Amino acid sequence: MSVNKVILIGNVGQDPRVKYFDTGSAVATFPLATTDRGYTLQNGTQIPERTEWHNIVASNRLAEIVDKYVHKGDKLYLEGKIRTRSYSDQSGAMRYITEIYVDNMEMLSPKGTNPGTSASAQQPGIGQPQQLQQSQQMQQPQQMQQSQPVQNNPADDLPF
Repeated sequence: MSVNKVILIGNVGQDPRVKYFDTGSAVATFPLATTDRGYTLQNGTQIPERTEWHNIVASNRLAEIVDKYVHKGDKLYLEGKIRTRSYSDQSGAMRYITEIYVDNMEMLSPKGTNPGTSASAQQPGIGQPQQLQQSQQMQQPQQMQQSQPVQNNPADDLPF
């Protein structure tokens, strides 16, 4: 038996990039930063804080929710699986990327703290942690739009 489970609490590094496909599916990608606090050892040695950047991938209904409600600077709680994939860059060199495929998300940022969203665009109750799961059913069809692409993003090579 094996387990592949990742739990992260961190801040979104840039506005998510969302792709919609003809099949009706969607994929959202964005970076998430987690930071370990710095501290001082008993002997006076200072250990600086350390920030790790994680490549986050959400699909289908969760991607649509990310597209609508998640913005740069938001604090998120994420659960998912870690996956590593390879792709060829423009020069033909093989590159590897490790990503977190999200299946559960909670929005931790208080309602109205993000200047990029209006109060009318936010979901009720975002001021409190709200659990959003991949298996959640769509209550109403969403208008599908493609967000602005980001240059040189390895997520462009997603196979789906």
